[in-house]
Amino acid sequence: MRLKILRIIIATAFLIIVLDLIYVQLIRGFYYHRLSINNRIRVIPFEGKRGRILDRNGVVLADNRISFDVMVTPQEMTGGKEELFALLSQVLGLEPEILWQRFNQKRSAPFAPVVIAEDISRHQVFLLEENRFRFPSLLIQENYRRLYPAREIGSHALGYVSKASPSQIQKLKAYGYTVEGLTGYAGVEEYYDAYLQGESGGLQVEVNSRGQQVRLLGIREPQSGKDVQLTIDSRIQRIAVESLQGATGTVIVMDMDTGEILGMVSSPAYDPNIFSDAKESQKTAAIFADPSSPMLNRAIKGLYPPGSVFKLPLAFAGLSNTLIDTSTTFECHGYFQLGQRQIRCVHTHGPQRLIEAIAHSCNVYFINTGLKVESDLMAKYARQFGLGQLTHIDLPFESGGLIPSQSQRRLSLKKSWYKGDTANLAIGQGEILVTPLQLLRMLAIIGRNGMEIQPFMVKAIDNQDVKRSYVPRRVAIDQKIFQIIKEGLHAAVTDEHGTARVLNIPGLFTAGKTGTAQSAPLRNHHAWFVGYTLSDKRRIVYCVFLEYGGSSYYATRAAYDMLVKMQKENII
Repeated sequence: MRLKILRIIIATAFLIIVLDLIYVQLIRGFYYHRLSINNRIRVIPFEGKRGRILDRNGVVLADNRISFDVMVTPQEMTGGKEELFALLSQVLGLEPEILWQRFNQKRSAPFAPVVIAEDISRHQVFLLEENRFRFPSLLIQENYRRLYPAREIGSHALGYVSKASPSQIQKLKAYGYTVEGLTGYAGVEEYYDAYLQGESGGLQVEVNSRGQQVRLLGIREPQSGKDVQLTIDSRIQRIAVESLQGATGTVIVMDMDTGEILGMVSSPAYDPNIFSDAKESQKTAAIFADPSSPMLNRAIKGLYPPGSVFKLPLAFAGLSNTLIDTSTTFECHGYFQLGQRQIRCVHTHGPQRLIEAIAHSCNVYFINTGLKVESDLMAKYARQFGLGQLTHIDLPFESGGLIPSQSQRRLSLKKSWYKGDTANLAIGQGEILVTPLQLLRMLAIIGRNGMEIQPFMVKAIDNQDVKRSYVPRRVAIDQKIFQIIKEGLHAAVTDEHGTARVLNIPGLFTAGKTGTAQSAPLRNHHAWFVGYTLSDKRRIVYCVFLEYGGSSYYATRAAYDMLVKMQKENII
């Protein structure tokens, strides 16, 4: 009986072994064979070079430089680990504990090389290469780092390159292996990242049980990204920065005939090179924490009250609806009395008609006009000129803004609208918010007699001009009204009491509007000048905005400095 039970146990054990062998070798054989193949295949990545960014004249604004990273392959660390990390510590000037910590944090797979030091010097490369024969797990990988020759100049338009988030990592996906990739952030680098991004390649090599290379299985050459040529002129960028003289604000210059952005600078700026340098990580944290917001592109994302520049759509509304005409006169005593509130004007202008009121920026004239036109009609005409709306420029994170009105407030906020709100809106104050680019586009539409225009940043990709399907529309306003407003804008420059008379530069035809907008309590006002200049060479429209810059005179003065330098360098 006992012998029979023993035989049954032995037979059952053999049956289990046979079934297990059948499962492992026949049913799951392909799976385990594939695992064994993967365990002896090593992937060595080659990074693809990112496309360059050029200005309209071929000047390189964003380039690439060669850098070297130190990598260690866990699978090949069969011995001498302490000696390897002692060598790395000595050459790199880092404590072994720090290197071990990096290695353990970034380690993902035995065959995947782990980056433990980036962008080392050539001298350090030579020292490590001399010892590679002792440590098969040690690799020196050649990579590329982004280089911005102009540093802070135009950094907001260009953007920067940094480590990609996990969801963005697609490099080397064909190899079943992921690394920390790079991607564009902000500006052209982000908006056109799909074109600029290089395609990584690599080597597949077979290694033996000791991690030693046996043979090359395959190679995939990395592909460079496409070069992107901007409409920007690097000379105008430099001049715009000089005209700001370190003040907080922005300058935008656009070709009035094509919509090409010739210059876009925002201040304070940042050096995009530090995002490509692993040794500058502390500086990047300081930039993001800076209360002056150097990362903010004030040209397209900053939202501000437009001040007296808003008097232009109000004038269009008044003329188009025959609520005023060129002979309508209002007396300016230096202030407007609204109940118990007194709204001051910049001067005591006396009797003012429309052309004079635009040239002198008379608050009293436009408050009287605004009370005739009322808020909803003002808002309608402001939107016709694109205020409070995206321009759809080819840059990320553009702000829309806000054009308030009686209807909007009652529908969305369930609040009342008062006469004082209408008076505020008439002179560009209160809840109204626009971007500098929106005011620039409005002046371009006025200068073009109502024909809309699309601002854009990129001229060509991979030496092929970018084709645009934008079909401009014409603002439905009588052409005679455009001529009246343009006469007032030119008078602001030519009138002896015009608010922009400093811009009456020989050889240039200039027209524009100043604006001084109230800001936060106990802070200086915002200063605006938006205008256009015509010469034999080019027709440009531009916006100068100084955040907390005080009187609009300072914005006008910055515009003067810019125009004089552009004229001297034969740009206009």
